[in-house]
Amino acid sequence: MKYSYFLFDTEDNKRKSFILPGAKPHYTPDRPGNVQHIFLDLTLDIPNQCFRGSSTITLKPVQQGLTQLTLDAEDLTIETVKINQVSQPFHYDGKQLQIQLLQPTTFNPIDLVIHYSVDHPSRGLYFIQPDSDYPDKPTQVWTQGEDEDSRFWFPCFDYPGQLATSEIRVTVAKPYVAISNGELVNTEDQGENTVYHWRQNQVHPTYLMTLAVGDFAKIEDKWNDVPVEYYVEKGREADAKRTMGKTPQMIEFFSQQFGYAYPYPKYAQVCVADFIFGGMENTSTTLLTDRCLLDERATLDHTRAESLVAHELAHQWFGDLLVIKHWSHAWIKEGMASYSEVLWTENEYGKDDAAYYILNEARSYLSEDSSRYRRPIVTNVYREAIELYDRHLYEKGACIYHLIRGQLGEEGFKQAIHNFVQRNAHHTVETVDLLRAIDEATGRNLAPLFDQYVFRGGHPDFKINYSWDATNQLAKLTVTQTQGKTDKDVTENDLFDLTIPVAFGYVSEAEEVCFEYLSLHLHEKEHSFYFPLPQQPQFISFDQGNYHLKTVTLEYPVSELKTQLKFDPDVTSRIYAAEALGKKGGLEVIKALSERLSNDPFWGVRVEVAKQLGKIKLNQAIPELIKGLQDENPKVRRSILEGLGNFKTEESYQAIKQVAQQGDESYYTEATAFRVLGKMATGSLKEKETEVIALFREGLENRSGWNEVVRGGIIGGLSQMKTSETAMTMILPYTDSGVPQSLRLSAIRALGTVSRGQESAQVETILEQLDALSGESFFLTQVSVVNALKQMQTSTAISILQTLAAQTPDGRVRRMAEEAVKTVQEKLGSEKGMKELREEFDQLKKENQDLISRLAKLEALQTEDEEK
Repeated sequence: MKYSYFLFDTEDNKRKSFILPGAKPHYTPDRPGNVQHIFLDLTLDIPNQCFRGSSTITLKPVQQGLTQLTLDAEDLTIETVKINQVSQPFHYDGKQLQIQLLQPTTFNPIDLVIHYSVDHPSRGLYFIQPDSDYPDKPTQVWTQGEDEDSRFWFPCFDYPGQLATSEIRVTVAKPYVAISNGELVNTEDQGENTVYHWRQNQVHPTYLMTLAVGDFAKIEDKWNDVPVEYYVEKGREADAKRTMGKTPQMIEFFSQQFGYAYPYPKYAQVCVADFIFGGMENTSTTLLTDRCLLDERATLDHTRAESLVAHELAHQWFGDLLVIKHWSHAWIKEGMASYSEVLWTENEYGKDDAAYYILNEARSYLSEDSSRYRRPIVTNVYREAIELYDRHLYEKGACIYHLIRGQLGEEGFKQAIHNFVQRNAHHTVETVDLLRAIDEATGRNLAPLFDQYVFRGGHPDFKINYSWDATNQLAKLTVTQTQGKTDKDVTENDLFDLTIPVAFGYVSEAEEVCFEYLSLHLHEKEHSFYFPLPQQPQFISFDQGNYHLKTVTLEYPVSELKTQLKFDPDVTSRIYAAEALGKKGGLEVIKALSERLSNDPFWGVRVEVAKQLGKIKLNQAIPELIKGLQDENPKVRRSILEGLGNFKTEESYQAIKQVAQQGDESYYTEATAFRVLGKMATGSLKEKETEVIALFREGLENRSGWNEVVRGGIIGGLSQMKTSETAMTMILPYTDSGVPQSLRLSAIRALGTVSRGQESAQVETILEQLDALSGESFFLTQVSVVNALKQMQTSTAISILQTLAAQTPDGRVRRMAEEAVKTVQEKLGSEKGMKELREEFDQLKKENQDLISRLAKLEALQTEDEEK
């Protein structure tokens, strides 16, 4: 029988479907009983990358008379299954362990004791060791259970709905230490080995059970009486304190924010090599990638590492204390962990930084929604649960919590979150439990908002027109919901029903700002509102406070936009005004933006102003951008460099080259200069290629540093020189094994970018290298290969991607490879035919830019003469 599944997904022809062939509804499986406890007793043979031992599962049946139990167990060697020392018959197919019970169950608990071994595990538990290419790599063992990978290192009921206490007793060779969940019960010296015994007394799901083994340095800290521990490779103790040193303050902050004191006996963070994610929130013992560890210079761009620490810590409440019942509700934990980055930013750096942070979370989601697919946040239709771990889950989830905060207000939001955590601690939750907690705490029913933002895909796209009727003292606002479509294509099902606050702003002679507040009920395709006002407002702030997830197009006069850019106290509204001004262009706009680039008090607005100046194709923007290179904030300087890269003139080229030569305090700013310089040395500045290549050679030899950020920028710059065979041949060696991992991954991705202008022989060389690299098992290498092949325009890339999709064990890589196949297929037949036209168009744009700039200057001079 074939089933059809219908989702209210608001999908349109511009987006690919989230639901791929083979997807089906997934549900929490039937529960034979409640797992009360899991005890792993393991012995690791690290040199041979294998282990053996036993898993004891204490199960309290929910009904009598069960004669069979089925456990998840992949690629294990099952030796025996016993209950009360009596062997039980079983069948094992390499994926599931079916146990035939000799005695039917009663309501009394039973202990399933499974002896097993694992040789070279492919997932779940990872052995990291030095080799001939990477002789300095540390020897480590670590686990990764989410989503359903715990079954690769111990037999279990591997889904989040089963909560149990756990303990791990593990034997490891000296000098290695083992860290796990909960408390260290005992250590035992056994000659050349040490036995570590850890116990987790609070219930949690199997995917949060962890083990990390290595010759770590341990840095001890404390929050109240709770030990706070950082484990890193020896020699990186200072980096650990720089990166994780705010953890005790964060624990205090989140304990207050969530209304529940940190619930576990310790909090450990273990930084491991070759970790496949940024971090993983195992209960009381988070694993982090060692790439997050900051040296002294990297602290200038520290926010990403600090946010990672905050994100994983917040999961100790949202994800570990409150456990999702099913993967389809994972946004509850991932959305709040992501929003906790915003909350911590606000606490530590202020409201402006937090507002900019959530704006960029929204932008990240919007990018995926517009270019990849649109889906409901909550959906149980997928192939593998890991497919759900995307920007809808994290970034859009964060935006939904921000929306809830805007709806409830500060006190109401606090009460609702406290109620949600307190009433569900140590239990599983679904989305409806959050709605119930909000209702109980505040009396607010947010189901209509959840129906629009959570249980269906999409968001509103607003276009706002403003005009002033001086005769009748009326402000007119026309708000249109476009949803990214033409007017005739917008249907009733596309529309959102929302109440949006609007503020009319007035600026006094003393430059003090006051507002008149109104609310707009928006539920139709287009609304026109007329407001009688005592005087003409000087600017209009739509969605005052900016709590709604949306896009906005402001059709305001230039004067109102200039005033808003300067005086609106909300940084997001100032950024929207800068974007609207940038689209209008002209010398008046350049002047207004330049003034804000120099004087806006918030660095994020200056970043956005620089972006807009870079988009205005008038050469008069160049000197204004160059002046901004003295900005104290490295993120502003990076944005300015990127903006200057849009102007292929001698003046902009020399400014960027100077930064690349002299360097910058910030790794990322210096890297940006190199990357943009490669983009500059093309087209009308092609004659600069030789000196740029020479500068890049020198940089690759001498600019090694933290996480290879600078040399990665140089590789990125080389990738922009798409018609240069020299650039391609310089990139190629850096894709070889033995190159520092961060730099190697950058080079692999760069092969795809540089390929787009290479001759057929060079493209063939690139394809041969990517084909060879696609056979490597490391997750990040596979992702980089997919990203490279996705940029290419050849059927051979499709073949490599299809092979990789068929062979990879990772569901995300498989999905990315399949999506990349479609992207390459779309490019074939159109990309090559457009190449010559694009080159001609680029030259015309350059010539046109010069003409427009001269015309604008003449018009400005004429205006000055007329005024005189």
